[in-house]
Amino acid sequence: MATPSRKSSTPSTVASKRALPRDPSSEVPSKRKSSAPPAPPPPLPSSRPFVEGSIVRIVMENFLTYDICEVSPGPHLNMIIGANGTGKSSIVCAICLGLAGKPAFMGRADKVGFFVKRGCSKGMVEIELFRTSGNLIITREIDVAKNQSSWFINKKSTTQKVVEEQVAALNIQVGNLCQFLPQDKVGEFAKLSKIELLEATEKSIGPPEMHRYHCELKNFREKEKQLETSCKEKTEYLEKMIQRNERYKQDVERFYERKRHLDLIEMLEAKRPWVEYENVRQEYEEVKLARDRVKEEVRKLKEGQIPMTRRIEEIERQRHTLEARIKEKATDIKETSQKCKQKQDIIERKDKQIEELQQALTVKQNEEHDRQRRISNTRKMIEDLQNELKTAENCENLQPQIDAITNDLRRVQDEKALCEGEVIDKRGEKESLEKERKSVGDNIVRFDNLMNQKEDKLRQRYRDTYDAVLWLRNNRDKFKQRVCEPIMLTINMKDNKNAKYIENHISSNDLRAFVFESQEDMEIFLKEIRDNKKLRVNAVIAPKSSYADKAPSRSLNELKPYGFFSYLRELFDAPDPVMSFLCCHYHIHEVPVGTERTRERIERVIQETRLKQMYTAEEKYVVKTSFYSNKVISSNTSLKVAQFLTVTVDLEQRRHLEEQLKEINRKLQAVEAGLIALCERNKHLEHKDNELRQKKKELLERKTKKRQLEQKISSKLGSLKLMEQDTCNLEEEERKASTKIKEINVQKAKLVTELTNFVKICTSLHIQKVDLILQNTTVISEKNKLESDYMAASSQLRITEQHFIELDESRQRLLQKCKELMKRARQVCNLGAEQTVPQEYQTAFQDLPNTLDEIDALLTEERSRASCFTGLNPTVVEEHTKREEEIEQLTEELKIKKVELDKYRENISQVKERWLNPLKELVEKINEKFSNFFSSMQCAGEVDLHTENEEDYDKYGIRIRVKFRSSTQLHELTPHHQSGGERSVSTMLYLMALQELNRCPFRVVDEINQGMDPINERRVFEMVVNTACKENTSQYFFITPKLLQNLPYSEKMTVLFVYNGPHMLEPNRWNLKAFQRRRRRITFTQPSQ
Repeated sequence: MATPSRKSSTPSTVASKRALPRDPSSEVPSKRKSSAPPAPPPPLPSSRPFVEGSIVRIVMENFLTYDICEVSPGPHLNMIIGANGTGKSSIVCAICLGLAGKPAFMGRADKVGFFVKRGCSKGMVEIELFRTSGNLIITREIDVAKNQSSWFINKKSTTQKVVEEQVAALNIQVGNLCQFLPQDKVGEFAKLSKIELLEATEKSIGPPEMHRYHCELKNFREKEKQLETSCKEKTEYLEKMIQRNERYKQDVERFYERKRHLDLIEMLEAKRPWVEYENVRQEYEEVKLARDRVKEEVRKLKEGQIPMTRRIEEIERQRHTLEARIKEKATDIKETSQKCKQKQDIIERKDKQIEELQQALTVKQNEEHDRQRRISNTRKMIEDLQNELKTAENCENLQPQIDAITNDLRRVQDEKALCEGEVIDKRGEKESLEKERKSVGDNIVRFDNLMNQKEDKLRQRYRDTYDAVLWLRNNRDKFKQRVCEPIMLTINMKDNKNAKYIENHISSNDLRAFVFESQEDMEIFLKEIRDNKKLRVNAVIAPKSSYADKAPSRSLNELKPYGFFSYLRELFDAPDPVMSFLCCHYHIHEVPVGTERTRERIERVIQETRLKQMYTAEEKYVVKTSFYSNKVISSNTSLKVAQFLTVTVDLEQRRHLEEQLKEINRKLQAVEAGLIALCERNKHLEHKDNELRQKKKELLERKTKKRQLEQKISSKLGSLKLMEQDTCNLEEEERKASTKIKEINVQKAKLVTELTNFVKICTSLHIQKVDLILQNTTVISEKNKLESDYMAASSQLRITEQHFIELDESRQRLLQKCKELMKRARQVCNLGAEQTVPQEYQTAFQDLPNTLDEIDALLTEERSRASCFTGLNPTVVEEHTKREEEIEQLTEELKIKKVELDKYRENISQVKERWLNPLKELVEKINEKFSNFFSSMQCAGEVDLHTENEEDYDKYGIRIRVKFRSSTQLHELTPHHQSGGERSVSTMLYLMALQELNRCPFRVVDEINQGMDPINERRVFEMVVNTACKENTSQYFFITPKLLQNLPYSEKMTVLFVYNGPHMLEPNRWNLKAFQRRRRRITFTQPSQ
């Protein structure tokens, strides 16, 4: 531990964690949490050389490691020393937070509440700053729960903003690494860019206006760039617009020429409605005169029709009288005619009665003649039937023939029933065989499905091998001898539980290998598959002499006591070439398979059996004998789970099922052949049965014919008897009819006399009616003549009226058209209802044609001329005019921008002169001191003002270049090129170079000597002491956990020791003089001991 300087008569104190001492009267401090010698009251500002803004006093309560602590630093170099964790950096944190610094700047925490001592709800930091007008006391109370701070200046409440303003007024910058370098930010100083370092240096030691000038220059330069860009863009845009306007100038002239034609067209179109209106108006006047003339004609024609109408009405009355009389006569004629018709109807009825009597007599005569004819026919039929009956009685007896046919028919039916029974039996046998065939087929399909599962696994894992299998199945005829598909497809496990032994014993390459019996066949296969189809497959050749049935060297019965139950060969079936290959190359007939019992006694098995390979339930054992030591070496591996051979297909059973299916198909064919023969036989019996039935039917019909004849004769005799009994007296009937006819004729003669009288009366009435009709005809003729004349006059009147209507409609139409044309003409000229045609239109109209044809011809001509100006767009003229205006506006704006740009350049020139010259002088001073410091350490260092472009003020920066070895060149200080100690030395020397130039009131550097070698640390410490203890330098805080022995100290140094422990005295009970006396006594008494 370093001791304080002998000249430091009033050292400052640091205390923490207030607690009562165990022995208040003791002069030896108890080892409490933390303690330091008490500090005397701070001196008056005038008694000590504090600079404006220096820290006079620091008070902490419940802050990080401290309960309560008060620190009184000196005006020059303050060495804060203490072991790690005692609370040195806590003082640095208190300075930062107490002067309104941000928590994140220390790199410890981002919330101010984390700086309060654990377990406490509030904490406090108080900083007293020296000020000639009166010290400034800033107090910050921290609330953990709210993570907020309360601010006080000289014990009066205030805001953080006011505190920041007061601190900034004293040029205190806790965020500037050139002034305030906390422990966790030491490494970041070397990471500062040249630009950031310049900004920090300006703020730290430059005049107050230097950084402001720099910021103004950057802003002015940015504005200048913007203005230059804007001027350039506007100039280019202006030139483009002028060029574009020149390109479109000819189009604009053509547009205006076209507009002149269009204006003439517009004027012609304006006059045309007026000419049309005048033409229609004249036509209207002519039509109106014609209409008035026709109206007078209509009136005269109507007056001439009145006498004619009266005469027609008189004749009409005469006609009505005659027609009434004619109707009366017609009624009388109708009544007389009706009576005549009644008499005629009665006479006709009498004639009809006579006719009916004559027809009835004729009917009876015809019936009698028909009866006689039927009697004759019946007698003849009876005679014929009797002759046929005599012939039938002469035929032989048919019963024996019928009995014989019946017996034959019964025999045929019995045979037919027997045949049908056999057919039913055959069909039942066929259905049974078909069911059996389906069952066997389903079983074969199940076996094929299992085989397909194995093929699917092969296809998924080894697609090339699967494609080769498909090719082999379609091309087996290309090979001379037997070719087996991949071993994994041909192997059929007897129990799929044992598949794991086979898959672990046979390599996967051989499991998917094709097995050939001939080398020639294998070469053909590989050439096609590998060379032509580019498929990756494996192929092997089975031994020429078969190993499939080779006996094992040891009987299985010898191995059963060890738990072995089988050799690998007996666990599966495979084709002979495959089995021979596996026995030859994998010795499956020599490798036994055991159980868990085998594994339990495996050492005994290995020693006694001398087996080279064996399997237990879950492991494979391989036994070898050392060639050098003849020792038995065994290795075991766990069995992998089977993947391909778990699907078991019993090929023997499948072959048995195929043979069974063939036998069933053979039986089915035999049954179907027998069934076809039985059906043919049944068909033959059916035909024979039908023939016998037909013969029997014919014999039975012949047997019953005699009885039928007898019945027919008896029936005919009965009919004949009835016809002979039904007789009629024709003479009597004729006499009765004649008497009735005579009576009717008498009545008929009386009716004819009455009818003659009615006819005479009707004739007289007809003659009277004809006379009246002739009179009526004369009247009608006269009326028709008058009506014809009237119709002619009416027709002339209608024509004249129609002409009048047409003229009137034409007049109205022309009037409406005149109104529309007038309205249209006014609309074209934009005139109101009461306005007259303006003088300019009248003047223009005088120079234009006065007829529609001339106007239309001129319009056509002008439109043709206007249409020649194609491709012209009105927007071109609008854009041209708009661009003219925009060009003027841009020209004016460009002048303003150039004036503004010149103004900014003048400002930049003035500010640059005020900023750059002092900055260069300042950097030169820093470089001088920095180089001197490095020269004193037998190293080289240089500080210069660096920029790539003199006009880019935001790119200006301070470049630090150092050289620690004479063999190297100067290198820029970066976080990567120099070591940690070299960066610390460079940082410390740069800060020391700023010390004498610094206008800030104090500087804090926390543990920057860590990582330095002892030589550099000693040199740096001497420079810090010499520089920080000069007159008129600012306050300096140097925090370190350790110091080298025999370092030089200055009388102006203040050494602050920070102690921490559970038995420290209260700060106010610490007695430094008593401690020094005890220390001297211990030092003096040590040699005597």
